[in-house]
Amino acid sequence: MIRVELVKLVRNRRTWTTIAVIDALPVLVAVLLAVTDIGPRPGTGPAFLSAVLADGTLFPLAALGIVLPLFLPLAVAITAGEAIAGEAQQGTLRYLLIRPVGRTRLLVAKLVSIMAFVVLAVLVVAATAYLLGALLLGNESVSATGPASVSGSAMSTPELVGRTLLALGYAMLCMLGVAAVGLFLSTIARSPLGAALGTMALLVASTLLLTLDAADVLRAYLPTRYWLAFVDLFRDPILWRDVLRGVLLQLAYVVVFLGAAWANFMTKDVTD
Repeated sequence: MIRVELVKLVRNRRTWTTIAVIDALPVLVAVLLAVTDIGPRPGTGPAFLSAVLADGTLFPLAALGIVLPLFLPLAVAITAGEAIAGEAQQGTLRYLLIRPVGRTRLLVAKLVSIMAFVVLAVLVVAATAYLLGALLLGNESVSATGPASVSGSAMSTPELVGRTLLALGYAMLCMLGVAAVGLFLSTIARSPLGAALGTMALLVASTLLLTLDAADVLRAYLPTRYWLAFVDLFRDPILWRDVLRGVLLQLAYVVVFLGAAWANFMTKDVTD
């Protein structure tokens, strides 16, 4: 079942079209930064942007920051929303369940497929950003000891690779939280659009509440609260506090919503 879902994902033209659209914005930003003076000069402006402009090998970090707040979670919400509700709407869910396929196995296969999409999207964005950053933005801040961190200190190449992999893994975990919410709503919604919109409504509400002082008591529990904490992985020393809080928060969302999705799907009427 997992293999079938992965083959469907890879062969689906919409998968690659969506990834190309997600990748287009970081590409556009890299080109604009290279051919215009819209960004601050290296050593000036915000430390994060200054570090990226001074060393193009850090551009994957910026690319994640560009796609993570909206474009990637939107794609994940749509993909997760279609997982069960899409099959039900097309009338194929009952045939899948009539065959000797356990509901837990089907739900796991759908989740693996969603996360495979996330992995593909994140890796394509990161690889494209690295190539464009190295080619267009250069590496002016690279010293004899290696590229510079956001804090300005030098990092060795293995250290840069390790921190980049941690940042990519952190971003994938954040999207796993989105996938869990979307999959849960997909088991209760009658249409994939409804499940996707419900997921995005939660994320938009979370983002808006983060800007309100009145919602300060909720801030630490909002799903989008620590999404951009991966930037702290590129500081020297690494600031682990928000990263670890983000990991624990996303794991909580994953456990709660996947558990709810499983419980609901196990009792779902096959004719729904």
